[in-house]
Amino acid sequence: MSVPKHTSDFLAKRFLSSNRKMIREKLPIKDPKEQRARDYQKKILMKKAREYLPYRLEYHAKLYGYNYSKCRLTHANTRWGSCSSNRTISLNIGLMKVPEPLRDYVILHELAHLNHMDHSRAFWAEVASHDKNYRSHEKKLKMFNPGI
Repeated sequence: MSVPKHTSDFLAKRFLSSNRKMIREKLPIKDPKEQRARDYQKKILMKKAREYLPYRLEYHAKLYGYNYSKCRLTHANTRWGSCSSNRTISLNIGLMKVPEPLRDYVILHELAHLNHMDHSRAFWAEVASHDKNYRSHEKKLKMFNPGI
């Protein structure tokens, strides 16, 4: 909860106390067991991702002559990966839950963004030059959820 800067602790606590029921109804409070299970899964996926994704990215980058500045591992709920203008490739640890050809597709997709920061015809032609089945991989990837 955010509180206006000049509001006293007394007023904030009084508001919370008098609106407790409404707040509990509006805010989804997660079951602690579910949260611990999710945290554990995230920890395991991060460990696997650290051991695999940077090396797989490096392999494809060298194979196809790409240069990126760094690899970042994330656990975003909606994105499998991204490429920033400063040449940082971000990969979602949720990739460890999908088959290897789909992981490779995401990696190649992000590497192609190093040359094309859009989804132009030239971008897709570059992706296709490295992954002939990219359309199929893109469709299959939609059956999975990047969130943890």
